[in-house]
Amino acid sequence: MNALKIFVTALAFICSSLAFADYPEKSIRLVVPFATGGTSEIIARSVASSLSTSLGQSVYVDNKPGGAGNIAMEEVKRANPDGYTLILGHVGTLAVNPALFGKKLPYDPNKDFAPVSLVAKVPNVIAVSEKSNYKTLADLVADAKKNPGKINYGSAGNGSAGHLAMEYFSSEAGIDLVHVPYKGSGPMLTDLIGGQIQATFNGMPSLMGQIKGGALRPLAVGSLERSKVLPNVPTIAESGYKGFETSQWYGIMAPAGTPQPVIDRLQKEIAKSLKSKEDSKKMLDDGAVLVGDTPAQFGAFIKTEQSRWAKVVEKAKITVD
Repeated sequence: MNALKIFVTALAFICSSLAFADYPEKSIRLVVPFATGGTSEIIARSVASSLSTSLGQSVYVDNKPGGAGNIAMEEVKRANPDGYTLILGHVGTLAVNPALFGKKLPYDPNKDFAPVSLVAKVPNVIAVSEKSNYKTLADLVADAKKNPGKINYGSAGNGSAGHLAMEYFSSEAGIDLVHVPYKGSGPMLTDLIGGQIQATFNGMPSLMGQIKGGALRPLAVGSLERSKVLPNVPTIAESGYKGFETSQWYGIMAPAGTPQPVIDRLQKEIAKSLKSKEDSKKMLDDGAVLVGDTPAQFGAFIKTEQSRWAKVVEKAKITVD
């Protein structure tokens, strides 16, 4: 009987593999749950470009912002699980939103989606305008303590990684900053450079162009170790907040029920592209740490992050209001 079960299981696997041997046979849609101009789009377009080449079919990016990423996640969970609709998973949508929204969350990140691969981890950076009087993180904290509730910081929106990162830091530093949510990183950076807001805590890739161009001054990075692309910028941990760490991360997800051969093909091609310095040059230049792990490893990582962020959200009393 056991031999028969093994035979039937093996036969089913072979048939499933053969059925999707020609995948993909048409264009693939990669949904990004945030507005254009931010770190998420930089990561997504890099992945889409390399997959288009390796798969021989167009992989196009479709930005669907709104609701802290919930709108796009809810849409994709209902998509046909055939490998032709994917979504860029993110620390916010997969790990933080379950703690923020609780039962109001319109999707279950663990049941409604199938992990494909963790693509990249991205340090967050606290940055100010080059015209700012803040030369160090200590300057910002000192002024915030003298003027509670009077210093504004911007993010890509309520519930975004930048919003959560700064609320987390504010809690650790004992300061009161005013959150100004924007519809994406692009308009937020325009106001930061122009002086309408005083600071941000955003993903490194979205800031690197302005940092390199001299319009923004980085004060500290949220990773535990200094970034290779910003080696002279201290970490928050070494700036007096021992153990502090917050980074953004991004991975590819598919609707639950997507055939395993399709998941495996996508993971294989993503991992291969991340090993290519040519395919990954943009992400590497912007400070991303590339991963490319297996679906099982990515799934385990997501659950670990959910536990960690649940504690952060509770301790820092973070809300999306």
